[in-house]
Amino acid sequence: MRIDAHQHFWNYSPAEYPWIGAGLERIARDFLPPDLAPLMAAEGLDGSVAVQARQSVEESRWLLALAEAHPLVKGVVGWVDLQSHCVADDLHVLAANPTFVGVRHVVQDEPDPRFVLGEGFLRGLRQLHHHGLTYDLLLYPHQLPAAIELVGLLPEQPFVVDHLAKPRIAAGEIEGWGRDIQAIARHENVCCKVSGMVTEAARQGWSRDDFTPYLDLVLEAFGPERLMFGSDWPVCLLAGKYADVAAIPRDYFSRLSVPEQRMIWGGTAVRFYGLE
Repeated sequence: MRIDAHQHFWNYSPAEYPWIGAGLERIARDFLPPDLAPLMAAEGLDGSVAVQARQSVEESRWLLALAEAHPLVKGVVGWVDLQSHCVADDLHVLAANPTFVGVRHVVQDEPDPRFVLGEGFLRGLRQLHHHGLTYDLLLYPHQLPAAIELVGLLPEQPFVVDHLAKPRIAAGEIEGWGRDIQAIARHENVCCKVSGMVTEAARQGWSRDDFTPYLDLVLEAFGPERLMFGSDWPVCLLAGKYADVAAIPRDYFSRLSVPEQRMIWGGTAVRFYGLE
């Protein structure tokens, strides 16, 4: 299968999605599977992984219901409160559905750069492996050092770095981020999503060349066997059309062999998330 390993759905309301604020009006509306299906079909993609956009167990259940109604959605990365003493109960119920493949917390919004190493959070993370669940790391570059410690503490837990850990592409910053990305990639239990780049670039004036040094680095660090394409739709619409976003990795990775390209465009995601 060819997979978009990172996209979102929502029935928009300002109360439930307060992060869609000023300047993000372009995505302040409903985005559902029928909206995504023709965009993916045009790129020859067979399925997607829907990732949480709201930190509630209710949304996780809603995404699973969407997946049941729309076979396009092959997996759901939802949210549970990993610091709750009831997390085992939530995981037991959600993981009973084979479409529930992983968990994500919006770590990028946590003020403590070492949040992922907190006792309560670690206690919850340690339970994921027992349910066969992955964990998506949504981070900014300054949070990577703690994430490097984390993935070393839990070598049995599969992790994936979302959006290349959001390097400051618009500012051309690469050195510190690159050092830490190389360090986290040394842990074999970590993959990386080639996603979310256009919204970290100059949103209205980027060119494909802007992303080359960042793609060079993650390709060398992870190899194609631990990279996966993700559109970050509909958030990506703030900076470009779905086709424009897909064209960046398609052109860049065209230098690779066909089997290597297949890994990035689906093979890695299918293996990592255990997609049917």
